[in-house]
Order: sequence, then C-alpha cells, then structure tokens
Amino acid sequence: MIAVAIIGGSGRMGQVMATGLGDLDDVSVAVLVDPYQPAERHGAQWTRTIDEVDPDLVTAVVDFSTPEGVTASARWCAAHRKVLIVGTTGLSAEQRSELELAGTSTGVLLCANYSIGAVLAERFAEQAAPYFDTVEVIELHHNRKVDAPSGTSLQAVNRIAAARERSGRETIANPTTRETLAGTRGGEGLGGVRIHSVRLPGLTAHQEVLFGAPGEGLTIRHDSYDRVSFVHGVALALRHVTVESGFVEGIDGFLD
Repeated sequence: MIAVAIIGGSGRMGQVMATGLGDLDDVSVAVLVDPYQPAERHGAQWTRTIDEVDPDLVTAVVDFSTPEGVTASARWCAAHRKVLIVGTTGLSAEQRSELELAGTSTGVLLCANYSIGAVLAERFAEQAAPYFDTVEVIELHHNRKVDAPSGTSLQAVNRIAAARERSGRETIANPTTRETLAGTRGGEGLGGVRIHSVRLPGLTAHQEVLFGAPGEGLTIRHDSYDRVSFVHGVALALRHVTVESGFVEGIDGFLD
C-alpha cells in the first residue's frame, strides 16, 4: 500500500486528489497538509506544515501547492527518503534545482500535466512536428491560474521544437511585420513556436496544437473538464517512482 501525504490538501486540487487516490486499492491518503483545515479529511490526519508530518506514516508526498511549498517538500522528502510527486508549475530555475538536488537522495518526479490524454496529445504533436511548415499552440485555463504560459504548453513546445530540429526543419519565422496591438502574436517559444494563453472562468485545462502546411492543417486538442483527470497520472507515477529513481521528468515513459 502506498501511503501519501498531499500538500495543499485543503485546496481544490488537493481535495480532488484525496478523493481520487483514496478510492484506489493500492493507495491510501494518510495526511493532508495545509495551513487551512480541509473541508473533508477523507480519513487522513491534518497538519499545517510538512515538518509536522510523521515520516513513519507516509511513503510518498504529492505536491500541487505553490513553488515555495515545493521547495519545502523537496527538502523534507530528501531528508526522510520519501518519494516526491510534483504537479506545481511556474517553478523558477532555483526551485527546479531544489527538486533535482532532492533527486540525489530519493525519487522525485516533476510533471506539468498528469492527464493521460494530455501526455498522449503531446506525444502525437511531437510525431507530427517534422511534417508541417508551421505550428502554434493555444493553451486555455481557468482564470485563477497565475502563471502563463502553462507548463504543459512549454513542455509541448520544447518537444515539438526538438523534433523539428532533429528532422532538419528550420526555426519558424514570424510572418507578422506589424502588430497594431503589441503581444497579439503571443509569446515565442523554442524553434519559433508561438504560444497563446487564454484565461477564462469556466475553463479547467485545455490545449490546441495547430499545424499548418500548404493546403492543409492538423489540430491536436486535449480537454480536461475536471481535475479528476489528473488522478490516474499521479497514481501511475506513485506506482513507478521509487526512492532509487532519482529525478524524473514527465510520465510519458510510463505509458510505453
């Protein structure tokens, strides 16, 4: 049985994770960590900080909190050799290095999107990338998301750009020479791939990768309508990552 502590256990994502993971046969929710008391404890203990967690109660920590919270989780998991599964985006280079450092002591997995469909869509986009002249990404999220572009879109663009480079494709040139409204063409990622971020109430997490070539186009779209879509990817990570795994990025390798 994999016993987990959920960081941010009182938040929307934390509560969804507690419900979803708790329903699995091989996972139990032992502790919810949050400064605020959870609406539902799901049979778990509640602590305000990770430093209050009894290491003997858990084998893994799931963190969907804040970049600052991830740093604290990384240090605690490294000290107690507990697996750390991170879904927080918007990490700075320094915060990411904290995860990589923790990975020298225990298993740490960082993933921008735990939806199986999103991971597959990213794989399909990488496969399509060499065959089209241009590509742009539109990512759409709820209006409470504070970082832009999303970690999912950045990861997708990196894989698309790498696939284009391997196939000999040149950097995509921006055909727009005049912007009446600055920033209309979005942000430029690796390989000249443009990213456009949308933030609206009512959305959860959505992404379109649009490819273009003379006479045709291809759109690869994924939609997460509910946060429960991330539960099975987290469970997949918990089943594969051990304290000996080191630092791992993404769950794509677990789908082979």
